[in-house]
Amino acid sequence: MKKSNTPEKTIAVLPFVNISTNEDMEYFSDGITEEIINALAQIEAVKVTSRTSSFYFKNKNIPIKQIAGELNVAAILEGSVRHSADTVRITAQLIHAEEDFHFWSETWDRKLENIFEIQDEISLLIADKMREQYGHFDIQDHLVERKTENLDAYEYSLKARYHFNKWNPVAARTAIDLYEKAIALDPLHADSLVGLADAYSFLVVTEIMSPEEVWPKVKDLIQRANSINPRHAGVHYQLANIAFFQETDFQKAFQQCLKSIELKPNYSEAQQFMSFLYVISDEMEKAEKHLGLALEIDPLSPETLFYKAYFKYRRADYKGALTIFNKLLDKNPKNIPAFIVRAYCLLKLAEYEEAIHQMEAMPEEILVHDERLGVLCLANILKKDDEKAQTYLEKLTQEAEKPTSFQAHSYLFLAYVNLGMADEAFALLDKATQLKSSVLLLTFTDPLADNLKTDLRYTGFKESLYFRNNTSASLSDEKSPLIDSATAQQYTHRLLEYCKDEQPFLIPNLSLRMLAAQVEIHPNKLSWILNEKLGKNFNEFINHFRIEYFKKLALNPENSHISLIGLAYESGFNSKTVFNTYFRKETGKTPKEFLKNLS
Repeated sequence: MKKSNTPEKTIAVLPFVNISTNEDMEYFSDGITEEIINALAQIEAVKVTSRTSSFYFKNKNIPIKQIAGELNVAAILEGSVRHSADTVRITAQLIHAEEDFHFWSETWDRKLENIFEIQDEISLLIADKMREQYGHFDIQDHLVERKTENLDAYEYSLKARYHFNKWNPVAARTAIDLYEKAIALDPLHADSLVGLADAYSFLVVTEIMSPEEVWPKVKDLIQRANSINPRHAGVHYQLANIAFFQETDFQKAFQQCLKSIELKPNYSEAQQFMSFLYVISDEMEKAEKHLGLALEIDPLSPETLFYKAYFKYRRADYKGALTIFNKLLDKNPKNIPAFIVRAYCLLKLAEYEEAIHQMEAMPEEILVHDERLGVLCLANILKKDDEKAQTYLEKLTQEAEKPTSFQAHSYLFLAYVNLGMADEAFALLDKATQLKSSVLLLTFTDPLADNLKTDLRYTGFKESLYFRNNTSASLSDEKSPLIDSATAQQYTHRLLEYCKDEQPFLIPNLSLRMLAAQVEIHPNKLSWILNEKLGKNFNEFINHFRIEYFKKLALNPENSHISLIGLAYESGFNSKTVFNTYFRKETGKTPKEFLKNLS
């Protein structure tokens, strides 16, 4: 059988289908999907596709194998949710994408009041079934904790997230109202506090609300959430953003982002931000590794693709960056970051007229005055149009007099650099640092500031701006053995003897946890022994015994009246597809071909 290049411990959870009689309950099915994604994302050894990329396929009739290929995952989870009064029915099924067969399915009928227990049960079962199919990883005792005792607060939170994920100002305001209702019912609901902070931040970034009005609210909300749940990865991600963009504290931003990743390695936004911090501090190898992790988790997200293009820009691959920015802008012409950094690429490629035309044609609804002014100033400086450059420089200088005009500070700094005015550039740096102008953290190492990098003062300033302790985000997969050699040998002998004598493989629904209980070995340790000592995952191990048992039955003349699939069921298989798949995998032949050759 051809070996796939897809990493085995990878899964995408597709949006669960809302089959409730009320179509408005879609927020609930989406919410359940997200909760399962977040629960599975806590397992460090499993790569879980993020919500953005998984939900790209919502309501699209695309073959499972194609979806898995685009997301580069081995397994797909799909399901449905029916919400009625105070009850909920959830169905889920796991699909091995390469061979397109369902190797597990389950249905739960529960009271809504037990929703967190259901999510935990489902997530643990999914993790178990993935481990049985794809090999060892440790699983915690619980993946979902009860986050609130108030179910109305929880439902308001799900509704709020549903609207916020539409990513437009109107929906964000709706989300704010719903999050505030959730918090009114449960002031200790950390997810709602973080969600509300997210929604306010979005309105600042889109310039619907003023930073002076909103940032204090965001900071207060995150501090409250942190006091409730200091192990909330989203809290530390937000604290990293606050440290960088409001406090101009690179060291603090790095440490908070590091904490977020430690708590949730599958957090694509935190991996992106860590890559970004490494990029602007010129540690490109480390940046590339974190960017690679973000792309594994969220390959279709416009935000992740922006960071990929930004990495290329910082690596001086301006044409490669332009290709990605053009695709992003084709899909969303109002993508402000892509719009601006695309202009930077044009400047570095000496395409000055195109950069000027782009900025002059900047759509009014995304117009950021100082961004346009700054890029036009740089373009005219670089194309040696002294008269226009001087006009723009005077306007930029006037804007930069305002203490909170951080964009103007940044572009004036770049203007000085490209005019060869190093003293003025460093003087502006001193002033902007005192004003906590965070944009300079972005600008100082930018390719448009390359002319300054040979100045002896540059290194000292760089060390002061990007100072951090020597800690780095851990990317190592190396771990010490779970069991010592002597114990592992003892457990392996016990397991093989038990399977030979007691034939547990004849139980059709045998699970790793069931077998672990029978041989009195912790499930994590049994999984490790199978993978490390016997070189098989659980399903390969058990189905090997079943196939050998099937061969004995099939070769016995007394069983000639029983069909092959009947003998397979007698051997412990409960699926024709699984039987045929594993038989071919073990023997390289179909059951009929195998028996014909023996005859």
